[in-house]
Amino acid sequence: MSEEFAQELEERLLRYVRIDTQSDETSSTTPSTEKQYDLLNLLVDELHEIDARDVALTAYGAVLATLPATAGREDAPTVAFLAHVDTAPAFSGTDVKPIVHRNYDGRDIILPDDLSQVISPRDYPYLADKEGEDIITASGTTLLGADDKAGVAIIMTLARHLLANPDLPHGPIRVCFTPDEEIGRGVHPDLPRDLEADVAYTLDGGQVGEIVYETFSADKATVTIEGVSIHTGTAKDKLVNALHLAAKIVNTLPHVTRTPETTEGREGFIHLYKQSGTAAAAELHFILRDFELDGLHTHGDLVHQVCDTVQATEPRATIHCEVTPQYRNMRYWLEKDMRPVDLAKEACWELGVEPFSTPIRGGTDGSRLTEMGVPTPNLFTGMQNLHGPLEWISVQDMVLSTRLCLNLARLWGEAAG
Repeated sequence: MSEEFAQELEERLLRYVRIDTQSDETSSTTPSTEKQYDLLNLLVDELHEIDARDVALTAYGAVLATLPATAGREDAPTVAFLAHVDTAPAFSGTDVKPIVHRNYDGRDIILPDDLSQVISPRDYPYLADKEGEDIITASGTTLLGADDKAGVAIIMTLARHLLANPDLPHGPIRVCFTPDEEIGRGVHPDLPRDLEADVAYTLDGGQVGEIVYETFSADKATVTIEGVSIHTGTAKDKLVNALHLAAKIVNTLPHVTRTPETTEGREGFIHLYKQSGTAAAAELHFILRDFELDGLHTHGDLVHQVCDTVQATEPRATIHCEVTPQYRNMRYWLEKDMRPVDLAKEACWELGVEPFSTPIRGGTDGSRLTEMGVPTPNLFTGMQNLHGPLEWISVQDMVLSTRLCLNLARLWGEAAG
């Protein structure tokens, strides 16, 4: 079974990552980029080919399908498995050239299209444990896109296997592929209703054994600055440079104690990830992250306070700060009913894998789904070094993830409805 899964998972991942599905937060469409449909439509066709039921592509760009329960398991809870099709805007996903490093020899992996890009086991200790496995990377000038096309490949392999083997007992299963997770728009308000699931799992995690039920809570802060524009030749005592005010805001915010590069563990941060503008007008875009809501609100209050302070120094300008919610720590809901996590741990132990759970300094579609009423922990796929050219994944890790999902399908099928 493992060899069969390995070949299928590898073929699927190589096929999917070659399709450019990068999302775009500046777009107002859903999905944010038309090219995500290239993979979404392919998945619709592949689900039809394996005889999945109720295959649909929603108006908001999610692919849904059903794997009917086996006889006698119809009243078991409905379990959904989800992955997102988009790749991060942070690095190019165009013309990905995946490379399979067969039977990895434990040495540095030098990516051929940019020899300065080196994946070394000295820098990434998890890679040192993968000697003898099959490692997939990109070629050095793009990300790989295993985040989250590894999850897509795992769910499709799971679905094909269950439909081809109707003797394997399980309850009703829903599969779902979402767009725009990387820009925080993966869970449409209609998705919980359309998913029709009692519990769900995202396949969007890293190291083998990882079961995530605690994530950041997240807000976004957008600061707009309107200065006073005038010809520089007559600017004395009249020009108010919006870029100078933007710089003041950035420089007033704490750089040493509250940014991603200076925090770790359970420490939250304020991250300036984009700025643009001219002397006349400028914009600053921040993401705010913390594991606790009090900390998250403190970050937002601080950005507001700094904007107010800089505004007070220059009343001729207009500075506006808007903080909008993105997602919340799934722990707030899951800790009230840990059965989805407990069964995932049991499924790991059955594989001989020791499960572990650490708070992740990020979020998933599961964060939003859990908040909206569908408890959705996140499961490992094996993906590493996300959102950049050094991304890699082990095929054997993907096999273990697929087997984990098989175990979960059976365990939930044994639960009372």
